Amino acid sequence: MTGARSAAFGSQPSAATLTIGDVLATLKVEFPDLTISKIRFLEDQGLVQPERTPSGYRKFANGDVSRLRYVLGQQRDHYLPLRVIKEQLDAIDRGLVPPGTSTDSPRAAHVAIASIEDNAPTAAHFNPAPAAMRLSRDELLNAAGLRSDQLGELEQFGLITAKPGGMYDDDALAVAKVVVELARFGLEGRHLRAFRTAAEREVSLFSQVVGPASRQRGGEARARAEETVRELAALSVRLHAALVQIGLRDIVGGS
Repeated sequence: MTGARSAAFGSQPSAATLTIGDVLATLKVEFPDLTISKIRFLEDQGLVQPERTPSGYRKFANGDVSRLRYVLGQQRDHYLPLRVIKEQLDAIDRGLVPPGTSTDSPRAAHVAIASIEDNAPTAAHFNPAPAAMRLSRDELLNAAGLRSDQLGELEQFGLITAKPGGMYDDDALAVAKVVVELARFGLEGRHLRAFRTAAEREVSLFSQVVGPASRQRGGEARARAEETVRELAALSVRLHAALVQIGLRDIVGGS
């Protein structure tokens, strides 16, 4: 619990190395009336939980100091009782933004989701216009840095398809370049079939959504269907990224 709480007040949890005297010296500049007794009192109230050495000495992490600074600041600047501050800390520990007033409710923090939303493709990145590039097999291999046997495997599993006349377009080049990067980690065409299957299912779903509009006569209806498809594509990528991020926490964090 201590490590989780400390991490909530810092980008990375730090080792608990500070004594209570170190904490007092750090915070006393900002809070001149602070005493060791006050720090111990806040610990007794459950507002901070420093680690204890085998001999019983308190050891504070940087997150604990930030937590104390928050408590002291709320007391000094907003005259909030410890009960309310403790509720705010609980909200922060759970990844929420604490309420601004006693009548507000905590709301979700825009942290991890923002990183996905800020970097994921938008609707403008998805252009349903026909591909314009025409590459021979050798030109595709050279442009992507792909081996002939790799291309054959990608064609076997349907990730790349030659156009009439044996030519390849810019979509094929885009897929080939990504595959080359994935191959550095030992992933081959047979491993990537799931990506093609998932993409086909998404496209099929989007087709059902925009089908009625796309069958209407007139350029306005087609333009509306095209814009809808692009927005759906962007949202699907963001959802995929969020789900992958959740799975990575299980792999890396072991939680």
